[in-house]
Amino acid sequence: MSISESALPFDDIRNLVQSMPGPDEGALAAVRARDAQLTKPAGSLGQLEEIAEWLAAWSGNEKPKVTRPLVAIFATAHGVADQGVSAFPSSVNRQMVENFAAGGAAINQICRSNDVGLKVFDLAVEMPTPSITEEDAMDEAHCAATMAYGMEALAGGIDLICLGEMGIGNTTVAAAVLNGLFGGSAEDWIGRGTGVDDEGLARKRVAVEAAVARLNGEKDPLEVLRRVGGREIAAMVGLIIAARLQRVPLIIDGFVTTAAAAVVYAMDPSGLDHCLFAHVSAEAAHRRTLDLMEKSALLDFGMRLGEGSGAAVAAGIVKAAAEMHSGMATFADAGVASKDG
Repeated sequence: MSISESALPFDDIRNLVQSMPGPDEGALAAVRARDAQLTKPAGSLGQLEEIAEWLAAWSGNEKPKVTRPLVAIFATAHGVADQGVSAFPSSVNRQMVENFAAGGAAINQICRSNDVGLKVFDLAVEMPTPSITEEDAMDEAHCAATMAYGMEALAGGIDLICLGEMGIGNTTVAAAVLNGLFGGSAEDWIGRGTGVDDEGLARKRVAVEAAVARLNGEKDPLEVLRRVGGREIAAMVGLIIAARLQRVPLIIDGFVTTAAAAVVYAMDPSGLDHCLFAHVSAEAAHRRTLDLMEKSALLDFGMRLGEGSGAAVAAGIVKAAAEMHSGMATFADAGVASKDG
């Protein structure tokens, strides 16, 4: 799996998407057969049983396990943040990267409690992309290279990957990407993000309108991504594709990570089948996006932090599902009579 130095790097991305494998039907059948023999009534663990099946189908392991889970946070900066679309200044980008490194952020605590690894990928937080209201965020080569960088997050035997992001202004960028992909008005896609006031919300609407107007009707998902997206969204698109190719189940976090997922969905509606959506964000447009893609989320906790926080909470549930299926005794193992005697 690689992206060449061709004149049209997006062609390489499209070729990778076209080559993505389907589920491992043999592993899925084996999990279902074993589940029928476990010491519990059939279906009694509900979604935990479905998660075990999902893990098997997309990892290719008929006794699914999660031993090397990782939250990958992609951090960057956006020029549009200077237009007052966020409640926080861009200087917070560097401060939060340092906070992650020091172990002081919310995501550090969630990862620690669920025994999940954490790695932060600094995508030039000191060099914001141009404001998407005025210029394209990236050219094709830059965008494709950033996607390739995101693919590298799977190095080291990771067997469950959780998407996370951080970048002041990125709910504006995500709204522009979703508006470009799915249409409607800017009002349909914006929200208060980190807590912007009414004036900031109005500036956010104007920014998304201006960015999408620059697209002039462009609907190609990769073009929408490079023109009104951001580096963290590009890196996460790359990681989603790489996870499918390498058979690593993946957990999507909230609104911004779902914007990255939507780019893959727009290229191939089956391209997210290896993904679990962790939660429904407090951003109303997140639920709208999930509905449009016909996806459901595991949790609805009213969260809107980002950082992969919802995905890390969901990872604990996924780990429990794997342990439940692989560690539970069968009726024969335990000498317990089944309903069939």
